[in-house]
Amino acid sequence: MKPAAPHGLLLSSLCLALCCLGGARGSRRRVAADPGDNHQWKKLIMVHHWPVTVCKEVENDCRDPPDYWTIHGLWPDKAEECNGSWPFNLEEIKDLLPEMKMYWPDVIHPLNHSHFWKHEWEKHGTCAAQVDALNSQKKYFGGSLDLYRGLELNSMLQKLGIKPSINYYQISDIKDALASIYGVVPKVQCLPPKQGEEVQTIGQIELCFTKELRLRNCTEPGEPGGPRGAGGPGLEVCEDGPAFYPPPQQTAP
Repeated sequence: MKPAAPHGLLLSSLCLALCCLGGARGSRRRVAADPGDNHQWKKLIMVHHWPVTVCKEVENDCRDPPDYWTIHGLWPDKAEECNGSWPFNLEEIKDLLPEMKMYWPDVIHPLNHSHFWKHEWEKHGTCAAQVDALNSQKKYFGGSLDLYRGLELNSMLQKLGIKPSINYYQISDIKDALASIYGVVPKVQCLPPKQGEEVQTIGQIELCFTKELRLRNCTEPGEPGGPRGAGGPGLEVCEDGPAFYPPPQQTAP
């Protein structure tokens, strides 16, 4: 497998532009600092999930899930629900809705996307807002979309020859290939094999950023890969070894 050319220059430019947005997106509303450490965090996690696996994970009969990686969220590590007095307001992201519905859909409840976005804002956005470039609802969701587009995970996987298939991939090959593109170590999460299944199923790919919105390793040498099940009800950090990257099911005409 021959990796594509390094992608760091484009992404660095995107991150610099995002950091310089200042007051360009929405009002500057800050999160009050917590006196303890509960709301302190060090990195942002850009979480992509594979819709086919999302449907399998919740055992939900999703209708025509997207056949491309979508956004699960932009998550500060550790901190959650930093400001309960900052409610979600759909009106603030009204001009982002076409892109939100395409790239950040609620795969499980496609007719009610706003419930999913509300959850992501209240749990993660109110903490990410400690960063100036993300310190409003419009900047949090708009900035997340900018990072998603800059990473171009879907096209990068295609260029690497990593496509949904009935054949299995080695997790180490996927991580090494992504590291060759982005220059940092990603995290890949899987559904463990259920009874009767041979291998784990790829569900999420995470790429991590500093507070300055520069790419960084998701884990450092000697640091554990993360808590089991951290990405969802059944997801775990993938074990080294083979994994299934499931193709979308073909619907009957």
